[in-house]
Amino acid sequence: MGIGTLLLTAVIALIGYLFLQIRRNMQHWQNLGIPCEEPNFLMGNLTGVRIKRAFPDIWIHYYNKFRGTGPFAGFYWFQRPAAFILEPFLVKHILIKDFNKFTDRGFFHNPEDDPLSGQLFLLDGHKWRSMRNKLSSTFTSGKMKYMFPTIVKIGHEFVDVFGEMTDKSSIIEVKELMARFTTDVIGTCAFGIECSSLKDPEAEFRVMGRKALTDQRHGDLGMAFINSFPKFSRRIHLKMTPEHIEKFFMRIVRETVAYREENNVRRNDFMDQLIDLKNNQLMKSETGESMSLTIEEIAAQAFVFFAAGFETSSTTMGFALFELAQNEDIQKRLREDCNEVLARYNGELTYECIKDMEYLNQVISETLRLYTVLPVLNRECLEDFVVPGYPNYVIKKGMPVLIPCGAIHRDEKFYPEPNRFNPDNFKAERVKNRDSGEWLPFGDGPRNCIGMRFGEMQARIGLAMLIKNFKFSVCDKTIIPIKNHKESFLIASESGIYLKVERV
Repeated sequence: MGIGTLLLTAVIALIGYLFLQIRRNMQHWQNLGIPCEEPNFLMGNLTGVRIKRAFPDIWIHYYNKFRGTGPFAGFYWFQRPAAFILEPFLVKHILIKDFNKFTDRGFFHNPEDDPLSGQLFLLDGHKWRSMRNKLSSTFTSGKMKYMFPTIVKIGHEFVDVFGEMTDKSSIIEVKELMARFTTDVIGTCAFGIECSSLKDPEAEFRVMGRKALTDQRHGDLGMAFINSFPKFSRRIHLKMTPEHIEKFFMRIVRETVAYREENNVRRNDFMDQLIDLKNNQLMKSETGESMSLTIEEIAAQAFVFFAAGFETSSTTMGFALFELAQNEDIQKRLREDCNEVLARYNGELTYECIKDMEYLNQVISETLRLYTVLPVLNRECLEDFVVPGYPNYVIKKGMPVLIPCGAIHRDEKFYPEPNRFNPDNFKAERVKNRDSGEWLPFGDGPRNCIGMRFGEMQARIGLAMLIKNFKFSVCDKTIIPIKNHKESFLIASESGIYLKVERV
């Protein structure tokens, strides 16, 4: 037998082996008798995502179909069997009680070849713990107070631009305006750059912000491969970040760091704190590990702070206005509460003032319940885990874990009339009596959202200033109910949010 024939035989045998292995994986839950949907060979249970089905809709459909069947249902994350969590008690085990068995998210990251993928959200294991430890001091309440005046200043410009647009036309698409506001806030706090997207919707930072959320380096086949085999993809030096996104943000960070260091510029913002970590070579953690950052690590953290921070807060603000426009009694109560608190602080919007606006906080919490920006939390199991009280339900080592928080938030077991906008769901006594696993817009436990304080702060400032100055109502162009955008992995409206706006 010739060498060519041997090689051909080996290749055919390898392909056959891989096919059988994938086929066996795709029968994992059926063989165990765990309820699940039949998977697509390539996309698993994500068939049609970003084309026919919106990402958030997948989780609500699957949750409603299988809730009550057990602590979790079977799911196929592309070609990997995954556990689709259905019960809050198991959520608490994964995120808190047994966190050490579920510390990783299991996403692809390759900082050596793809520097922007070295962000805190994607890192796993020791790299995640180390980076979380380095960054934890940057989001304290004290640091938020430093940034507060900067956000308020941009908020005043936000109100001016909003007013100018209202004078020209009473019908305004608010989703894009919210994003321009948060882009300017994050651009200033993360990069120290006057983005000016409020005045110019086609400003470079706003354009690149949109692209950072929508542009992809690979098509569906490439995405399926990377998500099915993240570790192998890293070994063969694949990259996830589109080249133009990487070049833009790396350039901006290098220029910003160089300018501040050469000119001794201090702004008391996020970038200052990252530069301090870069330059403090002597700072050590409790375990003796260096706390310094490389320029690539700075870029990765600034990038995720920007990409995640502007979209999550602007989406929340847009949906809050959408609901307030339909519920004028709630909007009136919110305006009265904000004005009452402002009066106690002599009309000055301070850090303490915004914290005292309790009804505003309830409105934002309820918006996050109904419109959970990240509709699913991902984890990866690090060792075999038998669900307490369910010996037949085992999450195997290396298996993806999916927590459909957006769907849990719309379960009538936890929220009466779950599809109705009701800020009273977040009265202090109700929050006190609620299990933490029933409200998860920022996750929970040691790996919750590190930027939660900042995100809430900018949303509170933006909404407080808008509600004080403007009245919102629905119009002929308002689409009710909202249709989810199919191309976004975050919750987003498909065609904008048009509202009638009047000065108060």
